Amino acid sequence: MTSFTADYPGADLVPSPNHGERVECSAPDTIILHYTGMPSEESAIAWLCTEESQVSSHYLVRENGSVVQMVPESRRAWHAGKSFWAGATDINSRSIGIEIANAGHPTLPDYPDGQIEAVAKLCLDCARRWSIPPERVLAHSDIAPVRKVDPGEHFPWAQLHELGVGHWVEPSAIAGGRFFQRGDRGQPVEALQSMLSLYGYNIEINGDFDAVTEGVVKSFQLHFRQAKVDGVADSSTIETLHRLLAALPHFA
Repeated sequence: MTSFTADYPGADLVPSPNHGERVECSAPDTIILHYTGMPSEESAIAWLCTEESQVSSHYLVRENGSVVQMVPESRRAWHAGKSFWAGATDINSRSIGIEIANAGHPTLPDYPDGQIEAVAKLCLDCARRWSIPPERVLAHSDIAPVRKVDPGEHFPWAQLHELGVGHWVEPSAIAGGRFFQRGDRGQPVEALQSMLSLYGYNIEINGDFDAVTEGVVKSFQLHFRQAKVDGVADSSTIETLHRLLAALPHFA
């Protein structure tokens, strides 16, 4: 496919050869946000559009807010890798991938307001056309804990929510009290794992606060409690998770 009509009005077309048929999913029901993690926008676009890379994304949002489309939304782009959410493992088949131009870690520059406003408009347009609910706008780190950390702890999810995108509650304040960390075991850890699993994360409910549990807690914090990302399930993290679950439409 060398050319196609843009799904998002005003997007610049830079076709990528890296895509395929959606598998066992006729339409996307999830939006995944990434950072490019490369030193320049042009190098990121070139990599996403090179057959050798075997990666791609539907969209890239430049720092100035302009949007590039590389893969038609009807096709399966290759952005998620090994991933999981709410029982599904082929997230590429059920998602729209949006790369956000940002050099990423270790420096992780701030995201310009204009860029975030453009991301919000793009997400709202995709969500409207495909009936994607707010809670299905996710970070790459949500669907691939430990393996991925983008778009990172500086990504302004609260600002995005104010613009109408995503599922969000104001994080509970960090305070003292009981907490759980690597090596802890028992029913309270099992309850925490159950809540994370209910929200959609890939976690075994075994009552053991192991390395995977720590990684999932970090991923949760990267998205929903960014003030302290340490993998420790303190009262702020647990309360924020509980309130997010309570605010989901099927729990309300």
